[in-house]
Amino acid sequence: MRREVTVLGSCGAFPEPGRACSGFAVDWEGYRLVLDLGYATLPRLLAHWPDGRVDAVAITHEHPDHCVDLHGLFRMRHYGEAGEPRIPLYCPPGVLDRLQGLEPDVDLNAVFDVHPLPGAYRVGPFELTGLSLPHYVPNAGVRLRAGQIVVAYSGDTGPTPRLVELGRDSDLFIVEATDRDGETQQPTRNLMTSAEAGHWAKRAGARRLMLTHFWPGNDRAASAAAARAEFGGDVLVAEEGLSVTL
Repeated sequence: MRREVTVLGSCGAFPEPGRACSGFAVDWEGYRLVLDLGYATLPRLLAHWPDGRVDAVAITHEHPDHCVDLHGLFRMRHYGEAGEPRIPLYCPPGVLDRLQGLEPDVDLNAVFDVHPLPGAYRVGPFELTGLSLPHYVPNAGVRLRAGQIVVAYSGDTGPTPRLVELGRDSDLFIVEATDRDGETQQPTRNLMTSAEAGHWAKRAGARRLMLTHFWPGNDRAASAAAARAEFGGDVLVAEEGLSVTL
């Protein structure tokens, strides 16, 4: 049975040509969970799961590069698959409010069964825990545990010791590495560098680190090198279509 994470999108802010923004598909022995659905991720999700079946969705925060294609998933289910059970949706306040502005005359709750993050839930085979992390809007990093396997995902975040709790002893720690010019000089940190991603993955004791949320135009090989200088385990670079076995 399949146990893997597949990258749907790896860009921050807006997608580069041929890429998409933040999104990951988690397959666990037939159970399908989605982490974020940013710009251009829905077509990739449907290429990965052609029947369009999704068992649950977790959205880290309301910025459109992480959630806008959730609206496309809503329309697919609302107009194309009416009568199906609602999809469990785990997200911070603000996600549905932002998407509701795209279609104010239709209730998104008709498709989504909403559960607030931060919080802790049993979601199919997973223990799902959402931890608040610093960003411009409420952001919840997501930790998934199935048996002894742990996958953790930061969403967008500034440097914080809470990343140690989020990624502790994880088999795969997916961490944003925006590497935006001037970020380290900001008085309040809401994004990270790849070197910082490596630092916090090391402190968390993660086995593998996957860098994601690359600022368009950045040198991804240089980002990976900076993370490897801080982190002693395997460093992966999120690339659209990459699947990682758990």
